[in-house]
Amino acid sequence: MKNVFIILTLISFLGCGNRKNETIKVSDSDFKQAANVFAELNELLIRENGTLWNYKLNGPILLVNQVTRTFIANEQNEKNTFTKQGDFYIGNLPENINIANTAITWENKMWTMVMLPLPESKKERLSLLIHESFHRIQSKVGFDNLSELQNNHLDTKDGRIYLKLELAALKQALITDKPEQHIKNALLFRRYRHQLFPESNISENSIEINEGIAEFTGSILCGMNNEDLQKHYSSMIDITLSNPTLVRSFAYATIPVYGYFMKNTEADWNLKINDKTNLTDLICDFFGFISSQITLDEIKKIGKTYEYVLICKFEDDREQKQIALIKRLKKQFLEDSTLVINLENMNIGYNPGNIMPLDSFGTVYPNLRITDNWGILEVDSCGALVTNWQRVTVSAPEQFSDTLIAGRGWKLKLNNPWKLKKVNGHYIVNK
Repeated sequence: MKNVFIILTLISFLGCGNRKNETIKVSDSDFKQAANVFAELNELLIRENGTLWNYKLNGPILLVNQVTRTFIANEQNEKNTFTKQGDFYIGNLPENINIANTAITWENKMWTMVMLPLPESKKERLSLLIHESFHRIQSKVGFDNLSELQNNHLDTKDGRIYLKLELAALKQALITDKPEQHIKNALLFRRYRHQLFPESNISENSIEINEGIAEFTGSILCGMNNEDLQKHYSSMIDITLSNPTLVRSFAYATIPVYGYFMKNTEADWNLKINDKTNLTDLICDFFGFISSQITLDEIKKIGKTYEYVLICKFEDDREQKQIALIKRLKKQFLEDSTLVINLENMNIGYNPGNIMPLDSFGTVYPNLRITDNWGILEVDSCGALVTNWQRVTVSAPEQFSDTLIAGRGWKLKLNNPWKLKKVNGHYIVNK
C-alpha cells in the first residue's frame, strides 16, 4: 500500500456498483492519463511475463479521482454495471469505499486501486502501479497470512536514532563502489536496535514483509536501470526521514535497498521467502553478518561515519517536543469531552507517514477516513485516536443534525438507525 494514503480493511463493508441512472463525468485529462498508463503497464508486464515472482501481475485496476470519486477501469465488473468508454470502463466509486493506493475486494473481485493524478515520471508511476498490483497478487505467491504489528518503539528516541543510522548506512552503500561494509554497518545498527527492543525484530518484520517487499517489486520492475534505482532509493530514504514519524513508513526505505543489493548477487533471492520469513535473519545470513552482544561503544565508534552525534542531538530536541505533544494529546482524547465510536465492520484510510503512538492508549491519526456500519467519519485535522482497532475517539461534537455531526477537524455522517447519545459528559454512537 504505497505512500500518501493507504487502506486497512478488517472486515470488508463495501458498497454496490454504479446504478444505471448515475451521471458519470470523467475528465478528459483523467481518461488520457489512464489510457496512457494502462498501455505503459501492459507493455511492461507482457515483457516481464511473471518472471520475478513466477506469477503475472496483470489484473483489474481502478484509477480514481480523489475529488470527484469517478474512476477509469481496465476491466468490467462482475455485474457488468460499469459504463464502457473507448477501450476502458468508467464509473462513480461508492461513498463508503475509501480512496487510496491499495488493493481492495469489491463485489467479489480483487482490484488494484491507485489515486489520480499519477506521478509525472513514467518510471515512478509504473513503480506505484506495480507496488499495488503486487498487493493484489501477494496471497498467490506465498504471502497469504499477513498481519501488521505495532512498532511504537520507532517513535522513541533510541528507536529513531538506530533506525536513522541504519538508513544513513544504506544511503552510503548506494553511492559507493564498495557497498559491503556500509551494508554490514546498517545491519549492525539494526541488530543493536533489536537488542534494545527485543520484540522489534518480529514487529518490524510484519511491516517489511508486507510493504517492503511490495515496494521492492515496484521499483525493480518499473524499468529503472542501476543508476536510476540508486537515485530512487536515496530519495526514498530522504523522504522517509522527513516524515513526522517512522513507525510504518520505514519499510518503504529498508527492504527495497537490501533487496536491490541481494538481487545484484542472486537474481531470484525473493523466490525463497514467504509470509513466515524473518527478513532480518535472511539478510544477515545473505551478507555473512554475524553479531553477538553489540556494545554502545562499538555503535558510537562506527556511528561517527554516519553523523551519530547530530542524529542524537536532533532526537534529544525532538523528544522534549514530543513530551509536550503527548501531554496535549492525552488531555484532548483522555480528559476532555469526546465522542467515542465502537468499530464493527471497519474500513480505514490514512497517511502512514504521520501516525503517532500514544503510549498504551492507541495510535493518533492526524487525518483519516473510516467507513463502518454506522456511517462515515472523516478527520482532516486535529486528529483521532484509534485503540486496538476496536474504537475511535475524536473531540466532542459542536454541530448537530439527524445525519451529520461535526467537531473540530472532523465530520460524521450517520446511517439509520444509529444516533448520537451523551453519557456522563461524553458522547457515543449507538442504535
